Amino acid sequence: MPFYVRQAASGALAAIAALAGGNALAQANMEEGKKLFTQTAVPACAVCHTLEHAGAQGAIGPNLDELKPDASRVEKAVRNGIGQMPAFKGLTDQQVATLAKYVAASTGAAR
Repeated sequence: MPFYVRQAASGALAAIAALAGGNALAQANMEEGKKLFTQTAVPACAVCHTLEHAGAQGAIGPNLDELKPDASRVEKAVRNGIGQMPAFKGLTDQQVATLAKYVAASTGAAR
């Protein structure tokens, strides 16, 4: 087998492996985001917001399935608060980013 064919095949296998690992990572991040939404944030986001993926049916804040906020919008709201929603100072930067990506991904919002 010529060298360039072996290189192409090797590159394709590496890409497939990266995608498989990426899916596992994405799934782990979704699970962590769901946990942040339903349990870790104080108060839990699920207390106020409806989000089908999280099984949340809050009635105080906006329905996130309908609003479909992108990750940037969620991150800004979590960091700074908005309206009646407080800023969540007890979350790390990584937790805020994970939570924001989770909400955006679970609602189908643009990233």
